[in-house]
Amino acid sequence: MTNKIVSLSDVERAYGEPPVLACAGVTLSITQGELVAIVGPSGSGKSTLLNLIGTLDRPTAGTARIEGRDVQALSDRELSALRAHRIGFVFQQFHLADGVTAIDNVADGLLYLGVRRAERRARAAAALERVGLGHRMTHKPGQLSGGERQRVAIARAVVGEPPLLLADEPTGNLDSASGTTIVELLHELNRQGTTIVVITHDAELAARLPRQVAIRDGVVVSDSAPGSDSDARVGTEAA
Repeated sequence: MTNKIVSLSDVERAYGEPPVLACAGVTLSITQGELVAIVGPSGSGKSTLLNLIGTLDRPTAGTARIEGRDVQALSDRELSALRAHRIGFVFQQFHLADGVTAIDNVADGLLYLGVRRAERRARAAAALERVGLGHRMTHKPGQLSGGERQRVAIARAVVGEPPLLLADEPTGNLDSASGTTIVELLHELNRQGTTIVVITHDAELAARLPRQVAIRDGVVVSDSAPGSDSDARVGTEAA
């Protein structure tokens, strides 16, 4: 029996008046341990889908479940706790605090978990070792390359050991060599057991991940998972 960490059923998300559907009826399951790319052009609805999977937003219609929990049935406080303990986020812009060392940037990822400062720093050091930055712990963002800053951001996202990691355009601000390093790191984290969903407009990046889900106009147009309704590799749909 598979363990679905993400389960979306006919999920819609509308904005504005008259309402415009940014997500127009998505059914998608992601099993624990998968490494998935959600790929599509700008305006395709992939960022809305990220917000729904990450419980940053609630569906207008349909059902979204994270680890079996119905997002609609949870209070705002319960959703905040779910994000803090079960979901890690990585963004294109890094969102690191200037003037703060790498270890303290990562340790801040544990602030909302009630962890004492000494333990936060110990766990942050371990997370930085995990992403290959054990030698850069005392460096500040301005002293790090773009690829190193993104690795610090990833360390911060995984320091609490969430089972689900959501990465939004994680290589978007990086050169090709740094981008390759980040993709390799995501593969390594996945081999260690983290379920990872990467949101990207880059079909080449998506093709380097085991499963590709293409989205356009708020709907899934292809899914490379065996047995899916659209059992096909991402191709011209993501162009």
